[in-house]
This record gives sequence, structure tokens and C-alpha cells, in this order.
Amino acid sequence: MNWPYELQVGWRYTRAGRGGRRNRFISFISGVSVLGIALGVAALIIVLSVMNGFQKEVRDRMLSVISHVELLSYQGEGLADWQATAAKARENPAVVAAAPFVASQVLIARGEDMRGAIVRGISPAEEASVTPLAAQLKDGALARLKPGAWGIVLGIELARQLGVAEGDKITVVAPSGDVSPVGVTPRLKTFTLVGVFNAGHYEYDSGMALIHVADAAKFFKVAGPTGVQLKLRDVHEARQVADQLARSMGPEIRVRDWTRTNANWYDAVQVEKRMMGIILTLIVAVAAFNLVSTLVMTVTDKQADIAILRTLGASPRSIMSIFMVQGAASGVIGTLSGVGLGLLVAFNLDVIVPAIERLLNTQFLPGSIYMITRMPSDPQSGDIVPIAITSLILAFLATLYPSWRASRVQPAEALRYE
Repeated sequence: MNWPYELQVGWRYTRAGRGGRRNRFISFISGVSVLGIALGVAALIIVLSVMNGFQKEVRDRMLSVISHVELLSYQGEGLADWQATAAKARENPAVVAAAPFVASQVLIARGEDMRGAIVRGISPAEEASVTPLAAQLKDGALARLKPGAWGIVLGIELARQLGVAEGDKITVVAPSGDVSPVGVTPRLKTFTLVGVFNAGHYEYDSGMALIHVADAAKFFKVAGPTGVQLKLRDVHEARQVADQLARSMGPEIRVRDWTRTNANWYDAVQVEKRMMGIILTLIVAVAAFNLVSTLVMTVTDKQADIAILRTLGASPRSIMSIFMVQGAASGVIGTLSGVGLGLLVAFNLDVIVPAIERLLNTQFLPGSIYMITRMPSDPQSGDIVPIAITSLILAFLATLYPSWRASRVQPAEALRYE
């Protein structure tokens, strides 16, 4: 093969495992360095894939209840013509559906039990085109929400806390009361429970109720829907689309997307993922810089070989290239092995985790606590490619100093005692 001799010698040093106890020890240290890089890269891929999986699960359950973007009146009053607002929003190609809503905080009482909740007035027909949960309940609980019937649908946890079942009566207390000659009196209304929903997200299952939009407008005394919900083609573009709509809808309409509505959760997930990536990258860095000790030992052991190559005409740059090839080869092997192992585990967590649970006779994710019974995993190229590139860069940097030391070996000094 007509490869440059630097590549051939460097690759030979990488594979060297015979020739005495010292060579075998150096080969062992080199193998440990490669294994450390592989395990570090694999751990980083697996952990970030699991975090992506949890993020996707929570996001999907959240977005099964709420819309991608909301258009609201700044005054908090009803929109004069919500259809016109929705039609203007649909001019943006990213918007695929729209539905009216009225939302407000209330107190829901049943006997002596009282809970705070968000009441959302919806139009069952239009709502089904915006949120997956409404689409699932369209022919069930939401079909029983009729204007003027004063029916209500509660989250399953909220219904359990209040101890109510379908057909029971509950009292809803509005945050603002009615002004009368005797002062301000609470605004109360009795609703009939016509169904429950289970979104799989505790915040909404324990703190949200659905009523018909016409009943909500009457109860909260607004002229009509106070906002319009929008569904987008791509949920990940919510912020960009919201900014576009804010410019096009005018100053009288307030626009907010799901990432801003749930800013605390969204920002916490991003910070947690970033910090976890940094911590695990340090593990890869430690493993990569183990190559320094391997190459230093190799340079010390190969002093005579370096001297002979120098006397045969090899330049210091060539000597440096030989040991850089050796270190880079170890980095490439470790990185590729780690990527392969990480992807193998990440794509098969649904098989591996149940097997470990059966072996240990335990359950990592009790459904009663986490609402998720399987370990989610979502490997993304946006994580895997930077991980591989970072590992290769760290391995390459680790080869620079030992390779430079090898290029500074003087033939006469190295061969003095040979």
C-alpha cells in the first residue's frame, strides 16, 4: 500500500501489543484510554437521548391540552370578531387550524371541598382541530358540552380530589363578583359534571376544567371569546411564528406561544440538558487526555526507533505526525465505538430496561408517580454529531504535546546507551 510511512508506522504503534512486558503494558494503557473514550461517548449519547425522550413525553402531553400559540385581547375582553382574527392568523402558512376560547381562574366547590382551577371555555367542534385531547374526546365528554346546558368536564385528578362522578353538581366561583346595592356579591354558578379527561400531565389533570365557550362568555360576562388558539405545522417553530404573528396582528392583539406560557419548565429543561452535557463531556475529556500518558510512555519506549528514523532522514514534523496518527487512531476508534454502543443502547432501551427490571425485581418508573411506565429515548443527530466531533477534537488535542516531545528527541542522546 502506498500510504505515507508516517501513517504506516503510527498505525503499527497503535496495534503493537507484543515485544515484551513493557509493550504489553503500554498496549493495555492504550486500550483503557480507548475504552474510556468509548464509554464516555456512549454515556453522553444515552443520557441525552433519555432526556430528549422525557422532554418529548412531557411536551406531547402538555400540548395535548394546550395550543401551540394563543392570540389574546390586551384588554382581557371578548374579541369583537374572532373569526376575522383567526382568518388573519391563517394567512401565515405555518398556521393550520384555529379555535376560540375563554379562560379564567376560578374556584370549584363540592360541599366543603374547594379547589382552584383554570376554566377554559371551548367550542368542541373547532377545539378538536387544535388539541389532540379534544380530538380524542370529541365524540365523548366534549360532545355533551351544549350551550346553555351548563355542563363541565374536569381533569381526572381534580374530579378525584373533589370526590365527584359524572352527573354530580358542582359550584364554580368566578374571581370577580357582581356589584349590587348591598355591595359586591360572589358570582356563582352550578354546573353538571358531564365527563372527565386524562391528559397524563398532573398540572392539567388536577387544575383544569372545560366548559362550552358560550357558557363561559355568559358566566364571565364577556362579549365573546377572549382569545384564539392556533395549531402550527411544526411545534418547534412556535417562537418564530409567534413573533411573526405579533408583527402582523397589530398592537391590539397579544401573542404568546407555548414555550413562553410554560417558560419555567421550558427554560429549566434547556438548562438541565446543557449542564448535563457539560458534565458528561468532562468525562469524555478525562478519557481523551488519558491518551497523553499513553503517548508519553510510547515516546519514552520508542526513543531508539525515533533516533534511527531521524538518522535515516525523517524530519521532526514526520516524527510528530507518527505519534499524532497513533493518538488520533485511538481517538477515532474510541469515538466510533462509543457512538455505536450509545446508539445501540438508546434505540433498545424499551427492551434493555424491562430486562433489568425483571432481573432486579424492581420498577424504575412507577406509573402512579411518573405517569410514564417506560423509559423514553429519543436520539437526535443534533446531539450525536457534536458529541462525536467534540470527542475527536479532545483526542486530537491530547496528542499534540507528546507528539511534539517526540519530534524533539535528539538521535545522539537517544542512541548513547544502545
